[in-house]
Parts: sequence; C-alpha cells; structure tokens
Amino acid sequence: MAVSINIKNLVKNFGAVKALNNVSLDIQPGELFFLLGPSGCGKTTLLRHIAGFYIPDEGNIFIDNEDVTKLPPHKRDTGMVFQSYALWPHMTLAENVAFGLKMRKVPAADIKRRVAEALDIVKMGDKAERKPNQLSGGQQQRVALARALVVQPRCLLLDEPLSNLDAKLRLEMRIEIRRICKEAGLTAVYVTHDQKEALSIADRLAIMRDGVIEQIGTPLEVFRKPTNSFVASFIGETNFLTPNFFGAAYAPKAETKILSVRPETIRFDKLNADDIELKGTIHGTVYLGETAQHQMDVVGADGTTSTLKVFQLNPEILARDEAREVTAWASPKDIVELNS
Repeated sequence: MAVSINIKNLVKNFGAVKALNNVSLDIQPGELFFLLGPSGCGKTTLLRHIAGFYIPDEGNIFIDNEDVTKLPPHKRDTGMVFQSYALWPHMTLAENVAFGLKMRKVPAADIKRRVAEALDIVKMGDKAERKPNQLSGGQQQRVALARALVVQPRCLLLDEPLSNLDAKLRLEMRIEIRRICKEAGLTAVYVTHDQKEALSIADRLAIMRDGVIEQIGTPLEVFRKPTNSFVASFIGETNFLTPNFFGAAYAPKAETKILSVRPETIRFDKLNADDIELKGTIHGTVYLGETAQHQMDVVGADGTTSTLKVFQLNPEILARDEAREVTAWASPKDIVELNS
C-alpha cells in the first residue's frame, strides 16, 4: 500500500551553511515526486533525511503518518537506489537481489519467489544467473531497482540513478522507472539535476535553491507558470523582457518586475488575432535537425533592445551566417509575469 511522506519545517546546518532552511513538503501516496535543482541546492540532503542518513536540527519527517525523524535507516522500511549500482561482482543477479531478504531472515522459499517477482518486474528474470559484469549499465541499474523493490519498502528513494548511463539508456530507463514505480504501487522520491528527466516522468516536482523550495507543481505547471525568474531559467530556456517591452499590446500587472517568454512559443507565423508582432533581425542560427535555434535582436516598444532566443521546429530553410530581417509573433497566453 502506497504511503504519504510529510516534511515539516526541516532545518539542517553544516557549520555555517544552512543546507535546509525551514523546508515543508507533502508527498501523496503513490506519487512519483522529484526533487530538482542545481548542485548544492539541498535536494540530496533532503533525500538523505527521508532515508534516515541525516537527523535534522529542527523539524519532523512522517512516513505514513508515523514520525520517523529519529529512526535509523533500517527501521524506516525505505528502499534506496544510488548513482552507483553497488552490485556484488561475485554474486549472480538473483543472489544480489536476495541479499537484503537473507539479512532479514526471510524463509528460503519466500526469498526464491520474491526474487523472481522482483527480477520479472524489471524485465531481468531471464538473466537471474548472470554476474553483474555480464550486463550493460542499464541492466545493472534494473537489478539495483529489483534489489530495492524486493524488500517491499514503504517508499522508494532514488538518488540520481541514471547519471552514470549514456544518453540513449537514460531515455529508455526514464520510461522504465515510471512503469516500475506505478506497477509496484510505490511512493517514490527521486533526486536529479536533469530537467528533462524530471519533466518526462514526474507526477509532481519541487524546485530547490539554497536549501529552500522555490516552487512545487506538476511538470506542466512548473514549466508553463514558473513563480519566479530562477524557476523560469532553471526549467528549460526563456527570454526575460522588461514589463513594458510589448507596449500597449500587452499590459502587465503593476507588481510585475519581469516578463518571461519561452523560445519555442515565438513563431514566424501569426496564428491568433491577438498575437503580438515582433520585428527584428536574426544574426545567428544553430541547426539541430529537429529545431533551429535563432538569435533575434528586437527593439521593444519601451525602447529596450533584447536578443531573443527563438526555437523553430522542423525548419525547411536554413541561413546560418546571414543577417535577416524577420517578423515573429508572440501570443499573450505565453507571456508569463514574474515579480521576482
């Protein structure tokens, strides 16, 4: 049965560094929840508090409404998956997965059944008698997942589990990790600095900076409606513009300090009657096959000059090194007002 995880006013100091600054967070049963942010933001520190490797200076941690703040890791019933696979090289895959059950003195017949079930859910059942050095990195990470699942944890904690894989394997394993967590009915907390990883498989995510949570929401909410300029620039790419850049065509609220417009929302064709015209000059293009990324100088209605990033999907014409006068369009619905 999936459990809730509730973090209440967590504080952790490492000397003069405040690693967690009054962090509160509620994770729903069965959620695949991501902690995302740059290096040093506190995401791994928070995960290690949930696991029991750190004890907070202040605050409480509840798993399934039980206060586990001061419980040691082995009494929290959590499964942990690390960056390194940490498989015993001299053991078969089945023996690696069985290790935690043997330590818990589970009967041999139950161990055999549960190991087979765990390897099947990660699609490694036919390789149970192989050794780790006979596997690819992605396969080894599947076995590490099976080892965490086999002890039937109350929740699964993942610390950058795909960072050691190549790009193709990371894409494959993103889908697999979501499938595995949902099939097992687990609440999972996943730490990463990879935005695409988080956006592609999270139910919800928290963006962290300097020990503080900046925003919590679904991937769509956080990407399309960032609460501040840090979140807007950390998740994907964006253009920051002055509040009066569009003039009378767009009137921001009084408290708006800056506008955010994503490069992929600026187009070279007008689709809606209220689209705002942007006349400017393209002076640089990077061609990536499926997209062309343009640098476009535009003078705003308020007299400010901005170099906009404009992403063009499936470009048919490419002129890399020529300066070109162009007209682009931005929709008011894609303009996000930020007050910090």
